[in-house]
Amino acid sequence: MGDTYMNEQIQKFEEMCLNGHVALNTLLYDGWILKFSEGYTGRANSITVLYPSSKSFEEKVPFCEQAYKKQGLPCLFKITEIDSELNDFLAKRGYEPVTPTDLMICDLTTSPVTSEKDSSIEYIFSSVPDEWLPVFLKVHEINDLHDQDVFRRMISKVLVDTIYCTLIYEGKPAACASAAIENGYMLLQNVVVSPELRGHGLGKKVCSALLEKSQKESAHHSFLQVVQTNDIAVNLYKKLGFEKLYSYWYMKKNQ
Repeated sequence: MGDTYMNEQIQKFEEMCLNGHVALNTLLYDGWILKFSEGYTGRANSITVLYPSSKSFEEKVPFCEQAYKKQGLPCLFKITEIDSELNDFLAKRGYEPVTPTDLMICDLTTSPVTSEKDSSIEYIFSSVPDEWLPVFLKVHEINDLHDQDVFRRMISKVLVDTIYCTLIYEGKPAACASAAIENGYMLLQNVVVSPELRGHGLGKKVCSALLEKSQKESAHHSFLQVVQTNDIAVNLYKKLGFEKLYSYWYMKKNQ
């Protein structure tokens, strides 16, 4: 019963992650989702193992490797704790785990978030990314024009409800975050603070403001993905009421 419940939870949240962080191109293959986005982010350039399969790993894995090779990309498999058989198969094939990540969740009905009032701070919210995007690219220091273009195209493909938030500190854009909301579940992502302003609590403030706004837009839960080694971010999210639901990692071939 427990395994069935966790399988259902993982499938539900992985689907919402796919809908909130959309790849430029996808290829559906026997229950697996192959995502291609010209190399920008691992999440959008990897294989999500989501639904039951009928073909063997011996047949499917070489197909995936060839598909990514054709696009000039490394073959990355996104693995959750319920994918142990595939994980073992890939390990024997020379793959190694990289970027262990936690999916964390917060029940906004039992842990409602309210943003702190601060006269030096204001927030700009929008349902479209037009004005938010240039600020995000600058704050996040994404200077590569190709990466900027890919990210712009990726967020234009998000079809679920979205909220984009910019934090203005002493008159200047200082932090950004965005939300993708589906059936009351809010994916918190793209959280970034200007390097020169880190350590002032602005990350917590922009997250709190966006969580509060999302609650008003009928979100009852929030979830996010955070790399396990990012201690600062993990501690921030724990303070906001987030708890780990499950972990995932990527299996990458050792060249």
